[in-house]
Amino acid sequence: MKHHKVVADLLHRHRLLVEQSNEPDDSRPGQVWRRYRNPVLTDAHIPIHWRFDLNPETNPRMLERLGINAVLNAGAIYMDGTFFVVPRIEGYDRKSFFGLAKSKTGVDRFTFYDFPLDIEETDDPATNVYDMRLTRHEDGWIYGVFCVERKDPKAPPGDTSSAVAQCGIARTKDLVRWERLPDFKSPSAQQRNVVLHPEFVEGKYAWYTRPQDGFIDAGSGGGIGWAFSDGVNPAICGPEKIIDPRVYHTIKEVKNGAGAPPIKTDQGWLHVVHGVRNCAAGLRYVLYCLVTSLDDPSRVIAAPGGYMLAPVGDERVGDVSNVLFSNGVAVRGEEVFLYYASSDTRLHVATSDIPTLLDYAFNTPPDALRSRDCVLQRRALIDRNLAYAKASGF
Repeated sequence: MKHHKVVADLLHRHRLLVEQSNEPDDSRPGQVWRRYRNPVLTDAHIPIHWRFDLNPETNPRMLERLGINAVLNAGAIYMDGTFFVVPRIEGYDRKSFFGLAKSKTGVDRFTFYDFPLDIEETDDPATNVYDMRLTRHEDGWIYGVFCVERKDPKAPPGDTSSAVAQCGIARTKDLVRWERLPDFKSPSAQQRNVVLHPEFVEGKYAWYTRPQDGFIDAGSGGGIGWAFSDGVNPAICGPEKIIDPRVYHTIKEVKNGAGAPPIKTDQGWLHVVHGVRNCAAGLRYVLYCLVTSLDDPSRVIAAPGGYMLAPVGDERVGDVSNVLFSNGVAVRGEEVFLYYASSDTRLHVATSDIPTLLDYAFNTPPDALRSRDCVLQRRALIDRNLAYAKASGF
């Protein structure tokens, strides 16, 4: 009876957490994105039967057998009146896997399906998989594009940390049953943050890539790339053209990479991407925005300066502090739901709309790149505001 009570209490606490409503946080006016007070998914949101052995004979003390360390970086999609996310779920053992959760509101009450996703291996099994992007492609499939990590076969004896990152591909019609395809092939030594463009371009599949020389360091990799493949089974791309380069002393001086698949608007393809810089506290990840042309999705037509979203408050603390990352955006009409992780620990949501995002993208000044020019840029804004205030009688 005591064991039954412990299980019932666990399930009750979990149900209260999952059913908790999430209110917007309007304490920071003038922001592009509206944050919400609570994360939408944490380690505690993972179903009890994923973590505990509920049988009193094999777990008389009701210890957590397969613990969860973090729930983060989720692919996202809105379809059939429901928001779906495929988060990266990391166990205490550091291995990541994918789950599927759904919500009617998009900001709270996400519930997981009974089982984690079971995505087949290729002939070259991966040690770890993570950060799935979901692309609903015009060919009729939903593609999951994710990072596959393997130990570097060229690592010297005793080196247990060198790794090789490549891009895995799977596809589905219902988000439950997945067909694994061969890994993405490119001319680069390593690939992370690969995203499949939602439409054919010149009759080909188009990809946003991030060529890297090493697992962590971009090396000669210059930024967000653009490449084509004739098919997806397999997807073998040709040369990668850098469309959004890394730039010295900016938010993207160390690395930058694509986030979720871009949103198609009447003014261009709207991208939420991430930039990385170095600081005394380590690598700092933020989100920024750019727009590419409808006629040529590799041509950037708007690039507002600075970050659009950065970690604040409690978001700055976690497994890997000072990090904000997103690989999932869901669109309902003109509403945009951005799913982002803070400090590689928990998943949040922020909301905006397409007109606001386009206003921000096209009307926010670009990075002036030098302190003196940034001062002149700001003085021009002040001059305009003072003239307006005088004319308006403020």
